[in-house]
Amino acid sequence: MNHFFRNTLVALATVALLGGAAAQVKERTLKFAFQNQTGHPQAQGAQKFADLVAEKSGKKISVKLFPGGTLGGDLQTVSALQGGTVEITVLNAGILSSQVKEFAAYDLPFLFNSPQEADAVTDGAFGKKLLAKLDEKNLHGLGYWDLGFRNLTNSKRPVAKAEDIAGLKIRVIQSPIYIDLFNTLGANATPMPFPELYSALDQKAVDGQENPNTVIASSKFAEVQKYLTQTRHIYNPQALIISKKAWDGMSAEEKKIIEDSAAEATKFQREVSRAAADGALEQLKKAGMTVTELPPAELAKLRDKVKPVIDKYSATVGEAAVKELQAEVAKVRK
Repeated sequence: MNHFFRNTLVALATVALLGGAAAQVKERTLKFAFQNQTGHPQAQGAQKFADLVAEKSGKKISVKLFPGGTLGGDLQTVSALQGGTVEITVLNAGILSSQVKEFAAYDLPFLFNSPQEADAVTDGAFGKKLLAKLDEKNLHGLGYWDLGFRNLTNSKRPVAKAEDIAGLKIRVIQSPIYIDLFNTLGANATPMPFPELYSALDQKAVDGQENPNTVIASSKFAEVQKYLTQTRHIYNPQALIISKKAWDGMSAEEKKIIEDSAAEATKFQREVSRAAADGALEQLKKAGMTVTELPPAELAKLRDKVKPVIDKYSATVGEAAVKELQAEVAKVRK
């Protein structure tokens, strides 16, 4: 009899445990909004993340994708995350400087020489420290994706030397460092949300823009831009973030599903993005764009011209944070 009761109790305890585990993952839908179109490496990473979350949660947690800025520009989306009306986004990490000033350090011109340098810094102590600061802003950081090096396009003329940028009206992201950077190079910097960019280029409201090759290709800018210059002026790590409101409402098990899916999707997204960058350049050439590689002497001129911008934003970001970042880069280079 005792034996029977013991077995019954064990069975009941097992059922209770399993039931408890199941109860730890609730049915929910998370809205994931981002700026690039379906097919872009950013969208591929988002799809991978959604697939992983579905698989790991037994299809209880569904991630619904909103590509192409359908829910608004980056700044609107960040506000929506803080308010809890959108749960997840991925965006240029530098845009988060409006929340945590140190994020502007990622946008310092000519900071990284390679994506691998950027990975080492963002995955290391510096990158983690910045993500942790987002929690007090009603956001929670999950990691960093790759957007690649930004390059310059325009519809007026080839930019073959530093002076050729002068007078061009260039759309930039809504971040002070980008505005100052292009104004310092002699352009007329025009901040604008990404969803408005194609029509602004088409209607000649702006002469050009700057983005990684993958964005230029997937957004079909070759239809409205003739000249592409490989300036590689800024490398964009992208921050993958979740609404703190959504995060705080999750069980430990649900948080683990999100974190594990984010880690796996990050590895996948970086590989896809870097493979796509070379392919995108060939695609743009085939689409009829004139591609210019700047000679080392002209790149050196650009670096010299933007030194005042680096000094200004080093002071804004905080000398200590910039020194820490530069020390991390130097360590990687060794």
